[in-house]
Amino acid sequence: MEMLIDFPGGARVDAHFGPYTVMTDQPPLGGGAGAAPTPFALFLASLGTCAGIFVLGFCSQRGLPTDGIRIIQRADKDPMTGLLANVELEIQVPPTFPEKYYPALVRSADQCLVKRSMDNPPKFNIYTKVVK
Repeated sequence: MEMLIDFPGGARVDAHFGPYTVMTDQPPLGGGAGAAPTPFALFLASLGTCAGIFVLGFCSQRGLPTDGIRIIQRADKDPMTGLLANVELEIQVPPTFPEKYYPALVRSADQCLVKRSMDNPPKFNIYTKVVK
């Protein structure tokens, strides 16, 4: 997938792909207007929403209602490096959700492509190219 990343002004950095534009910004303390999430917040949101897609798929395949199901995500950074150190996904279900499916919900969330990509990180090739 190819994305075009541009700089529309201020501390905004946007990604364009297909028919979509994903906007990011920095908070006012970081020189931005706080008009959009930070890139790191979007990264974290991609983890939780990806897990949610797999939970939704699991439930849909079995005809299980998703009413009352939600995922609470918590993330901790290493204070020394500022890098992500721990991510916790708590899948909350209503009392009526069949207990026999609890472990399978966890397994389904664990199949998230974003998480699996972090388990086996890609190589990065970053370079500069002059275009006319």
